[in-house]
Amino acid sequence: MSTCTTASRDLDEPLAGTAATARTWLLLEQPGPWGPKALTSSHLDPVLGRALEAAAEGTGVRIALIRRPGRHADCGTPAIRQVYAAHTVPGKVWLHAATTSEPERLLDLDLGALGRGDPRTFEAALQGRPHTGDPLAFVCTNGRRDRCCALLGRPLAAELTTSGADGVWEVTHLGGHRFSPTLLVLPFGYAYGRAQAPHVKEVLHGVQEGRVVLEGCRGRSAWERPAQAAELAVRTSAHEYAADALTVVRTEGAAPRWEVTVAHTDGRLWRVLVAQGASLPPRPDSCGAALGSPARMDVVSVRELHSAAAADPAHC
Repeated sequence: MSTCTTASRDLDEPLAGTAATARTWLLLEQPGPWGPKALTSSHLDPVLGRALEAAAEGTGVRIALIRRPGRHADCGTPAIRQVYAAHTVPGKVWLHAATTSEPERLLDLDLGALGRGDPRTFEAALQGRPHTGDPLAFVCTNGRRDRCCALLGRPLAAELTTSGADGVWEVTHLGGHRFSPTLLVLPFGYAYGRAQAPHVKEVLHGVQEGRVVLEGCRGRSAWERPAQAAELAVRTSAHEYAADALTVVRTEGAAPRWEVTVAHTDGRLWRVLVAQGASLPPRPDSCGAALGSPARMDVVSVRELHSAAAADPAHC
């Protein structure tokens, strides 16, 4: 059976620069089935879902629903729901957890503050505290958005759970159906595609050590897509795997061409030229969709600069 994932894999479509963008993730447990737009088409009150969507707009916060791997029969409203919030910008990374029996209390959150990396609103509204367990892996399994997410994502989440991996959840939508199975790893916010269980375990082990595994990496959600591709290219060029060693300090230009400046905590700088191309030959970006040419981020060059002053256009 031909699917969007088999077409993408057979055509060797690159993964870098394809992650969903979010400085902060807000994840709410909601068991049961999910519709295409889960916040308003699940067993979560759709009025609450619409209010959360509106509140998050323009804040840098992305809201998604999560559930434990396994069967998703309707067992009624859960008494206690897990909630996570994570800020993914290097140097300010945090992951907090809370539980609540009143999901409407998420409307008490100052999502603008969360998007800026301030966790105090999460602490005040939900009595949230820093997450002290293992890193978290969120596998996209929403088959109502694309069948590949269910066909490939649900077995991956189940296999990881059965094998004893802690902190594995199913999540509603991470974008890029054609890269399924896809997952997001917190706290650092790196996304992965075409994932297999042994690889995910390696990724989670790396997170525990503060490292980034580059194989299968789509990018860090804190950055827009050109910057995601640029940061991964610098990591490859410099053999730098420490998660918070690099940050994107500037992105100049507009589609189809950008110059991205990436900084190391030791003072080194790189200028990366990224061009937007079209994926050819045409392929579906989702199962059942018409053939198209999805945008791709191609790194044209990676150039290390000699000093911080060199990053300033006035000194170039």
